[in-house]
Amino acid sequence: MLFLSAAVTAREVVILIVIGLFVGLLGRLIHPGHDSIGLLTTTVIGVVSVLAVGLALHGPIGIFGYVIAVAVAALLVWLVTSHGRRRVRQRH
Repeated sequence: MLFLSAAVTAREVVILIVIGLFVGLLGRLIHPGHDSIGLLTTTVIGVVSVLAVGLALHGPIGIFGYVIAVAVAALLVWLVTSHGRRRVRQRH
């Protein structure tokens, strides 16, 4: 996969960000309820999900890996939004 090679090009970074955006958006779609996170946070969650799954599977992740990455993104969206809700409740 592109992030496991020693020399990463700017093109590969852009591809990773675009893939991360789509994975993050799909993760948000799977997560029920209102998500109060922005597009940047969604992209970061998607990129982290793709990288984590790629590293866990030790190489190219393929379709199965992307499905797992979307599930990981949904879990991360839940964690981020539930943490944000908890902080808001504690302020009041």
